Amino acid sequence: MAKSKTIVLIHGNFVNEKTWENWKQYYEQKGYNVYTPSNPGHDGNPAELRSKVHPALIATGFIDVVNNINTLLNTLPEKPLIIGHSMAGMAVLKLIEMDKAVAGVSIDGAPPKNVFPPFQTLKTVIPAFGFFSSKKFFMGSRDWYDYAFFNTIAENEKKLAFEKFAVPESYKVSRELVLNSFSNIDFKKPHAPILFIGGGSDHIFPPALTRTIAGKYKDAGSQVSLKVFEGKSHFICGEPGWETVADYILDWYESL
Repeated sequence: MAKSKTIVLIHGNFVNEKTWENWKQYYEQKGYNVYTPSNPGHDGNPAELRSKVHPALIATGFIDVVNNINTLLNTLPEKPLIIGHSMAGMAVLKLIEMDKAVAGVSIDGAPPKNVFPPFQTLKTVIPAFGFFSSKKFFMGSRDWYDYAFFNTIAENEKKLAFEKFAVPESYKVSRELVLNSFSNIDFKKPHAPILFIGGGSDHIFPPALTRTIAGKYKDAGSQVSLKVFEGKSHFICGEPGWETVADYILDWYESL
């Protein structure tokens, strides 16, 4: 296949594009043109967003996230490699279904609407739906982030990671993922190559879920690959050793 020299990195829920800064620099040094768009309602300094929520946040849903990325993709001179983490892993699957990329990578990705998540996932993320909250958005506590994101990093690093990356999140994104038919995936449709990456110690989307999603794809002529990194958390793209994950992705892509 013809290789694109363009990469789009898409951030997931509860963080913003700041989580991709190291990856952007790393891939640019390897000769790629790298884009790290912020999802609607997420652009800005995380500390400032925690103190004053972005005015566009509450209205942002999963469909808005996908449309926002699609608008960017339509401006690019070539179809890119798209890489998404968490919720954006599912966005990658949708954009691949829409034939918007030469290949896609879902890292610790959320399941489509038509793949039921395990109890572990529901237990961890149910607060992010806001079904039982009077608040207008979700802002995870330090304890929630320590458990859900930062469970494999050193104790003295957890506070720093929270301060650097944690942002408020829209309830609408999570709700649309599980309630809107847009969030279904047609697993029988031919598609560009997809790589699924799971973290062996991910408390939000455990590796069994990643394997389940990958196993749903049925087109014999389309490539689906899977790699689980043992000991990695949902913070797989930021915790020490992230370069190993970044290199694995590039090696997979360049070998297509």
